[in-house]
Amino acid sequence: MNITKASDLDRREFLTGMAQACLGVGLFSSFSAQAADHGGKAKRVIYLYMAGGMSHLDTLDPKQDKEVAGEFAPMRTSITGERISDRLPLLARQLQHAAIIRSMTSKEGSHERGSYFMRTSYPMLGTIQHPGLGAWALKLSGKNSETLPGNINIGARNPIGAGFFEPEFEPLRISRAEAGLSNISPPPHVDEGTFEHRMQLLRTLNTKFDSRFESRQVDGYAQAYEDAVKLMKSSELKAFDIAREPKNLRERYGKNNFGQGCLLARRLVEHGIKFVEVTFGGWDTHTDNFERLEKQLQQLDAGLGTLLDDLHRRRMLEDTLVVLVSEFGRTPEINDGNGRGHHPKAFSCMLAGGGVQGGQVYGATDSRGATVAEKVVSVKDLNATIAHAVGIDPAHELYSKSGRPFTIANGGKPVLALF
Repeated sequence: MNITKASDLDRREFLTGMAQACLGVGLFSSFSAQAADHGGKAKRVIYLYMAGGMSHLDTLDPKQDKEVAGEFAPMRTSITGERISDRLPLLARQLQHAAIIRSMTSKEGSHERGSYFMRTSYPMLGTIQHPGLGAWALKLSGKNSETLPGNINIGARNPIGAGFFEPEFEPLRISRAEAGLSNISPPPHVDEGTFEHRMQLLRTLNTKFDSRFESRQVDGYAQAYEDAVKLMKSSELKAFDIAREPKNLRERYGKNNFGQGCLLARRLVEHGIKFVEVTFGGWDTHTDNFERLEKQLQQLDAGLGTLLDDLHRRRMLEDTLVVLVSEFGRTPEINDGNGRGHHPKAFSCMLAGGGVQGGQVYGATDSRGATVAEKVVSVKDLNATIAHAVGIDPAHELYSKSGRPFTIANGGKPVLALF
């Protein structure tokens, strides 16, 4: 199916596309037939977002200079000659599966704008809401599961949604992994017959409205309701129950929101969810940087280190892309409050699995971690790389309601050297 302006899609073409998305077409649906030529092995994505600005200098790009390094030190890793923070020993042993990018850069130095830019490829504007990466992945390559939703967010207060896409591409939001999926059963006073009667009434009203006013949004909301009801009645709900995991494995991930979020993410992609984001806040260390990072890095190390090992042991890492990212890094300078400020000029991220060649470091910063010294990677380039891994052409255009063209990476180019 040729993608044209959304306003020009005729009803038959639109419904065909929605059927493909909702019925669980494989990774390379007709939306992404051309994208298959662009490579990519990832059938699913686990996107770990470190909200607040994770310090690259205290995690993936440590420096020898004591004035920059502060209280932490570099330690050896499974990549010969490369070091990361000594507070990440589990991750250090798993880097043969991962690629670190040390040459990230952004022009957005505030949390809200930086976070939005990182997850949409576009600057924040008051006139439009752009789709997040999960919505793009679901829209262009379809669901992996007929029953389960394709886009889930764990732990974010204000996740990036579907923007100008239809409502069925919105992420399903889970506040806490241990709580699982809330409000999945009707109230006690509503029996099955009453519930079905109400749903049939809703379908009738939607059909009457749609016969008079053809609307993608109405169709989208109707489909979202039908998908929700299907999920409520499905045996696949067990995917959301991490209590089914062995106790020792739950403890290895870490008994905290991030660790259990990583475990739930693994369960979800294992059951066919395409895109799962786990948000981990608390990285805005303007004061007491090292004291606060002791706990943060312990949780990050247990959750991420165990996730990579768990995926590898289950032979899922080959077709699961794991992304570790933050909106920007932190300054080399340590202030009077023993903290670090915002630093979008140079920072780090990490990719693992999904066709990415592990055991490598791409790019570098200068001796203080202040500027990118080689192989600059922009936020747009990173998102183009994620798209490439999933098999989506980063240049594939879709249109907003106003008829403006947009792409998943806004002109970014994939870093092909990582594959």
